[in-house]
Parts: sequence; structure tokens; C-alpha cells
Amino acid sequence: MNLPEKVQIVEVGPRDGFQNIKTFIETKHKLEIIDSLEEAGCNKIEVTSFVNPKWIPQMIDSKEICETCVKKNERKYEVIVLCPNKKGIENAISSGAEVISVVISVSETHNKANVNRTVEESFKELEEMVYKYPNMKFRLDLATVFGCPFGEEIKPERVSELIEKAKKIGVKEIMLADTVGLGNPVLVEKILKQVKEQVGTENIILHIHDTRGMGLANMLVALQLGYSIFETSIGGLGGCPFAPGAAGNVATEDFVNMLNGMGINHNIHLEKLYHTLDLIDQYVDVNLNNSHMYSVHKSKCSL
Repeated sequence: MNLPEKVQIVEVGPRDGFQNIKTFIETKHKLEIIDSLEEAGCNKIEVTSFVNPKWIPQMIDSKEICETCVKKNERKYEVIVLCPNKKGIENAISSGAEVISVVISVSETHNKANVNRTVEESFKELEEMVYKYPNMKFRLDLATVFGCPFGEEIKPERVSELIEKAKKIGVKEIMLADTVGLGNPVLVEKILKQVKEQVGTENIILHIHDTRGMGLANMLVALQLGYSIFETSIGGLGGCPFAPGAAGNVATEDFVNMLNGMGINHNIHLEKLYHTLDLIDQYVDVNLNNSHMYSVHKSKCSL
């Protein structure tokens, strides 16, 4: 089996994991959870999203979260934020964000539902921002790569076309998202092989959902094809608010456990993630049943 020696994990729980939670999580508790993730070895953390709080109230404290994280002494992680539009990007830059992820969907239907514009309009705005802020590190998050919740067909060549389009305007990192967990190992292999053949695997990030229980299987396919950067969410939390059935990111602790068993390096301490999960269990109004390893951990503790 041809596998990478090392995998980079990008933790997205504080953004993707929290955005759908209705009960507001106190800012100090969010920051404590982020600190705990850093302590567990996470060196790339998506800490918040600069979106209109009218649509996603949980992110109303994005400025405070970002500024606090950036200013932290002896910080060991890269501060990543997500922005859906120009206003969000400018707010993120003024708050000191180090990496800005801009979401554009492969699906026209989903892009319209998510950011109320066409894919072409979204790319024009991204290009404008890249040229306006040449010193900022931008990243493209391509949504619905492995299936659209509204039934629109996603063609592998369209995915590669958009990746090449992003690279031409100066975006080096591109994330490919299975936004609603429609991917299966055969489909994932088909699309990722096409991407690998056309643009390679360097700086390509995989964001896989476990909505239908195939998350780790799909990630194994990606690993076998040589992909080595993955986004995961502590506790298996997350999902797009504008994509029906999107709940369920692959849990960081489940992926770490799989990598441990396969002998693949990643720098994250599984036991320390359990402390983070304890904090989430204490502070956040959410069910952690999506996390297999936390369930195992708690059952051991109760013996």
C-alpha cells in the first residue's frame, strides 16, 4: 500500500464545528477550546468565520476570536479564518488573520444558495482581493466537489478547471470539500485521480464529511493516491448551514486514531484531544455521538 509518511491535519472545529450550534458558546469558552487544540498539537486551526451574524449568529464574535488568537504569546498554530465575500475578507484582514479561506462552490446552485452569486462572480471577487492584498495568504475552498445537495451533476473535469483557474490568479492552496457527505470510495477515487493527473496533489487539501458513514473510507482512498493534507473537526462536528443534510465532519480524533494504527506521522496527541472533547462536552450544547473514539474513551473511563 502506497501511503504518505506524514499527514498535515487542519483543525476546523472552532469554525465549521460550531457554526450550526444554536446556543451561543461563550467567547472565553471558544478560546479555551482553541488553546486546548493547540496543546494537543494542532498547528493549523480554522478559528472562526467572518460572515454576517444575521445568518450565522454563532460567529458574531469573529473579530474578538481572531484578534485574540493572533495576539497570543508564543502561539504554535496558524490562524485560519473563512470568508464568503469581500466584506468578510476586509474584516478578517483588519483583525490580523494569517490565512483567509474563500468558499466557492463547484455547483452553481449551491454557490447561489451559499453566497448569492454565480461561480464566475465569486471568482472575479476572489481575483480582485488577491490583487488588492498581495501579502495576504488566500486559500480557495471548493465546495460540493463530490456531490451537490440540490442534485446538480458535478463533473471531475470541472473541478480540475476551477483548481487551475485559482492557481492562475495566485491562489496556491485549494481545499476540496465533500460538503454533504455524498462521496463514496469509487467516486472519490475517480475525482481525485483526475485532479492528480491534471494538477498534482501538492497543496491540495481534502475536507471529507462523514454524513453517511463513509468518511474514513474516503480519506483512505485519498491517502492511497498520495494526498497528505486533510481537514477534520474535533468531535465530528460541523456542516454547511445552506446545504441540506451536511452535518457530520470526520472527527479529528477518529482520523488521528486511524493514522496511528497505520504508522503515519501527524504531530497530534490523541489523549490530549480527549481533554478538548471534555471541554466541548462541558461548554457546548451539542451531542458528541459522531465521535467514535470519544465514545470508546468514555466507556473505558466508566469501567
